[in-house]
Amino acid sequence: MFVVFGSFVGEFTSFTNGDINDGLDGFRDSLDKLCLYVFALFIARFGLAAIHRFAFRMIGIRLSAAIRLHYVRHLFNQTIHVLDSLPPGHAVGTITSSSNTLQIGISEKLGTFIEYTSLIIASLIVALTWNWELALVTLSGFVVIVLIVGTLFPLTVKGQARQAHAEGQAAGLASEAFASIRMIMACGAQQQMVDKYGASIEEAKKHARATSPLTALQFALTFFGVFGTVALTFWYGTLIFTRGKLDDVGVIVVVLMNLTTIFFSMERVSAPMQAMGKASLAACEFFSLIDAPAPERGSFREPLVSATDDVIFDGVTFAYPSRPNVKVLNELNLRIETGKITAIVGPSGSGKSTIVGLIERWYSLKQQYMISKAIQAEESKKKKEEDADESSGVELQETGDAVELRGSVTTCGHSLDEIDVKWWRSQIGLVQQEPFLFNDTIYENVARGLIGSRWEEEPEEIKRGLVKKACEEAFADEFIDKLPQGYDTKVGDGGAGLSGGQRQRLAIARSIVKRPSILILDEATSAIDVRGERIVQEALNKAAQGRTTIIIAHRLSTIKNADRIVVLRKGKVVESGTHESLIAMEGVYAGLVNAQALSSGDSEEETIYDGFDTEDVDTLGREKSHAISEYGDHLKSEHEDGKDRGFFGSFGLFFFESKSYWGLMIFSFITSMAAGTAQPLYAWMFSRSIDLFKYQDDHSKLIEKVDFMGIMWTVFAASAAIAYYFTFISSGRVASFIRAKYQTQYFSSLIFQRAAYFDEDGHSQGTLVSRVRDDPLKLEEMMGTNIAQVCIAVFNVIGGLVMALVYSWKLGLVSMAAVVPVCVFSGYIRFRYELLFEKMNDEVFAESSQFASEAISAFRTVSSLTLEDSISARFEKLCHGHVSSAFKKARWVSIILGFSDSATLGCQALIFYYGGRLLTQGEIGVMGFFVCLMAMMNAAEGFGQSLSFGPNAAQAATASNRILDARESRLMEPLGKGDIPDTEGGITIELRDIRLRYAGRKTPVLNGLNMTIERGQFVALVGASGCGKTSVISLLERFYQPEKGQILCNGKDISDVNIYTYRKHLSLVAQEPTLFQGTLRDNILLGIDPSTVTDDQLHSACRDASIHDFIASLPEGYNTNIGSRGVSLSGGQKQRVSIARALIRNPQVLLLDEATSALDSESEKLVQAAFERAAKGRTMIAVAHRLATVQNADVIYVFGEGGHVLERGSHGQLLKKRGVYYQMCQNQALDQ
Repeated sequence: MFVVFGSFVGEFTSFTNGDINDGLDGFRDSLDKLCLYVFALFIARFGLAAIHRFAFRMIGIRLSAAIRLHYVRHLFNQTIHVLDSLPPGHAVGTITSSSNTLQIGISEKLGTFIEYTSLIIASLIVALTWNWELALVTLSGFVVIVLIVGTLFPLTVKGQARQAHAEGQAAGLASEAFASIRMIMACGAQQQMVDKYGASIEEAKKHARATSPLTALQFALTFFGVFGTVALTFWYGTLIFTRGKLDDVGVIVVVLMNLTTIFFSMERVSAPMQAMGKASLAACEFFSLIDAPAPERGSFREPLVSATDDVIFDGVTFAYPSRPNVKVLNELNLRIETGKITAIVGPSGSGKSTIVGLIERWYSLKQQYMISKAIQAEESKKKKEEDADESSGVELQETGDAVELRGSVTTCGHSLDEIDVKWWRSQIGLVQQEPFLFNDTIYENVARGLIGSRWEEEPEEIKRGLVKKACEEAFADEFIDKLPQGYDTKVGDGGAGLSGGQRQRLAIARSIVKRPSILILDEATSAIDVRGERIVQEALNKAAQGRTTIIIAHRLSTIKNADRIVVLRKGKVVESGTHESLIAMEGVYAGLVNAQALSSGDSEEETIYDGFDTEDVDTLGREKSHAISEYGDHLKSEHEDGKDRGFFGSFGLFFFESKSYWGLMIFSFITSMAAGTAQPLYAWMFSRSIDLFKYQDDHSKLIEKVDFMGIMWTVFAASAAIAYYFTFISSGRVASFIRAKYQTQYFSSLIFQRAAYFDEDGHSQGTLVSRVRDDPLKLEEMMGTNIAQVCIAVFNVIGGLVMALVYSWKLGLVSMAAVVPVCVFSGYIRFRYELLFEKMNDEVFAESSQFASEAISAFRTVSSLTLEDSISARFEKLCHGHVSSAFKKARWVSIILGFSDSATLGCQALIFYYGGRLLTQGEIGVMGFFVCLMAMMNAAEGFGQSLSFGPNAAQAATASNRILDARESRLMEPLGKGDIPDTEGGITIELRDIRLRYAGRKTPVLNGLNMTIERGQFVALVGASGCGKTSVISLLERFYQPEKGQILCNGKDISDVNIYTYRKHLSLVAQEPTLFQGTLRDNILLGIDPSTVTDDQLHSACRDASIHDFIASLPEGYNTNIGSRGVSLSGGQKQRVSIARALIRNPQVLLLDEATSALDSESEKLVQAAFERAAKGRTMIAVAHRLATVQNADVIYVFGEGGHVLERGSHGQLLKKRGVYYQMCQNQALDQ
């Protein structure tokens, strides 16, 4: 193209000087021929660009789909230890983030790299061919620019990386805060979180401000270098022209434009090179697992082996690959007898779950392969949640050297490693402590248990019958039948649409639907209330008949009827026998039983209740828990996108609030105006430089004019550089100020919302984290660097249009009517596509990535159900669907992008043709023609590019509205004034005629509840799930307001008390322990001013919570960083830290919502003693399923459906009544 353009310049210059041999007609013929060349180039580029875009798009998508599929297949072909040994989230990150990185690097980015590399090579050859001397001089100018910018670029990237790191810390903190918002409210830690978040945002702002001058300097030096090099080229080209080394001025234009193309193409090549480098690293992550050795799968199955024989552990010594120095099992000898129930109990870390892992063949006693990525992982990274039980640090033994794996696990005389792993697992039904359900229907979830069984290929009608029968046996049908869509009800991500007990019952149904020979129950009833536990336990007892059953349990009431109970300690069997024989031994097991023992009241009332009275079911009512979350209907649900204030309404408000930055904004606007005139002036100066060659016959005058023009070019380059520098540094400062201010303010507005706000649709944790990160960014775009680029583009267009109309109104009008719209559209489409490219790639495989992530997070469930082939087949189907969908879209996108890539050539052909006609008619001069051409083409394309960087007005307005909505609905006032009177020694609490109903539920959860809790009393709330126990805790914490009734504290309505002062009197320990990124000290002192707490007070609270010794044993003690959400601690350790946090607040009211449910018997006994000590001098309210933890309560309230109190009294009094509570106690009685 530049060769043709140079020919045009030569023809026009010759015409101006009267140097045309064939007359006017010959000149027109030459112009027409050149215009046809340009049009042919347009057609050729259009076709080739469309093909290139389509081909590389589909190459990338197909290769990405193939490598994703291979990765998923090989991952699920590995044993669980490979996944455990990887850094947390690595496998999910690979299948989602890394695969997108790989796809980007091998699709359009690779095509772009080839395209622009070819362009650089071709341009260099053309420039050197036309005049090597001028080409080398011009290149020297560009080399200087590259060196300078290359020096600044790493500094800029470093600053941006620091900014991104700080923003990532803020996002992580926001994620933790929104995930645990009620605990933050209960601790009064909102402002503490805002301060931490604000500190990270300020850190990001500091790095942004430091990077801004470097970014501005790069822009400035680039423009100075380009304009200065143009001056050098014209000056030196004129010099060698006058010396006779150049025959045509067109050569100068050809060399200049080709080398300018090389310079800008180098920038276009750098981004694809970075993308391909990242793609190479991403590919390494894939192939490190794909090329990993496949584990032995075994070959024996029926009739060579059977699942109805004993499973024997003979001298087994085992350590996890991720912790090779920690001995988990130590010379373990254990026989699990066929057809009998074997229960395994013991303290945390004694090796119970490890036995399950070896039976399921998740781990092997042979040398276990570690892939390279796992070897590089930090040793401090802990195993996944389901092995947290083994990492408490209490029972495990650090051996120093790696533990030698010894012993064998056999059945039928063969090692488990010799048995076909899928056949073996198909003979086992497993129910885990934390059941995982797929985002599918109830039927599909339960029916997955049939995979690998003899019913796998049966018709759906038969499968549905088997599923229904299994659900009936697991007592899951009682809530399924109440659902509108029954067995076809979607359960949500991970079963989020169901309660814990409901998920557990479906997991039990899934495990027994295939009638397995071996049933393994790993804390299968831990998430179920007393009544539900009784029901499910009966179902499990029925399911256990005629098959080998292994039970892992903390609730010893669930295993007292086992044929054999094995007690583990430090990886060894220390006791073994029946419940009665072990009690008689008065050893370790008897101690565990005593820790959970329930007093039976008076001796004459120690009758054992062995049956299940249906009357109790009627009294307690069937469990009915709400589906997804609790919605507070006392707050009106806002529209997801907020109130519509209009773009100017929201933007105007923010602009007014930013008046402290008005001076900087006005300065940025003025410099943008100056920078915007650079391109029109460049067009004028370029055209003027060409026009000087009308003096080519008078060399002295030509040199004089060119010398003066060189000075003008230098002044112009310096002025443009200064304008761009101050534009970007001022707009960058404004952007960093605006974003930091409103991002912190937005987070503060959200975290200070009422609790019910977080229950509403559109206010999930992920949504809020995304909004608090992205919405201020959209606001920044309206006031920062991006809007400055739009301003530059606007003034560029205005200047170009004015200049074109001044020099030739006819050519200017044609350009405005035809050229400008096309070039603006093509520039916008092309650059917008590149900006949105990564997002488009994410969307292509979004569904399959979500499915793979879900399957990987449920790796143990997938392997235990032998779903590997099913998962791979469905993933393959999803990937093929994505490829087919992308193929259809890519055809049209490629055509549009092909046109946008070539549109400028078609426009230039039109301008050359019409401009040539005006030139021959004497209506325009050569300078006027080139001014119009350059000004309009640069302005139009630049405007399209700048628009693509500019803010999306609709998205920006929506984001602004959401920020303002959050600010307006923020809990500005503390909902009351004053304080509770006379709190010494506890608080008297009265609930009068309380009615509470959650939105989405027709039936009130509490209806007419009346309770009185005296000062200093220990009160327990017990009953079936969904009966309103936790709702009472929520009301006392003022998370919700009752529809009707009053809650009084020492006679004062709590709605009249300052909510923040009120919560200082309370401490909450929830069922799920909530910890945050930071040190143990930070977590324990959450919501408290650290300067007000001494180390002695801190240590005392931790001793009371039985966690001080563990913390003191850590190298950094209380300053140990526990990772995101306490990932480096076991479940029991996290709960004890939560208890210490509650105790150190020295509350007048202590609220315990299943506070010891995650603890083993020994830890529970210690913590329970701490609670009983802490209860002195304060009011304590405990929600409990384990009745042993509340038998010493002063008053026990037994709740029934609808929040009605069925019984109240002390433990002894309620036992004498022989009512509901009595029967609940019999279900958990261990000493009878």
